[in-house]
Amino acid sequence: MATMNVSLPDGMREWVEDRTKSGDYANTSDYIRDLIRHDKERREALKLAIQDGLNSGVSPRTADDILAAAKAKLKDG
Repeated sequence: MATMNVSLPDGMREWVEDRTKSGDYANTSDYIRDLIRHDKERREALKLAIQDGLNSGVSPRTADDILAAAKAKLKDG
């Protein structure tokens, strides 16, 4: 396994240390690895969503239709 040195501002360093002190993570490396795993998962999910959108074709709705539907959805809660 490779080693990396990362410089963090004090506030970020304290946040990472708090995560490990809380018992959520065994150590700072475990926390950073978890962040990287989640970032990779989010990026892959985004890529898939974009591809699904591209594969779905062109919508018959106009931009005004989409905006009106979004506003109605927000109004209905």
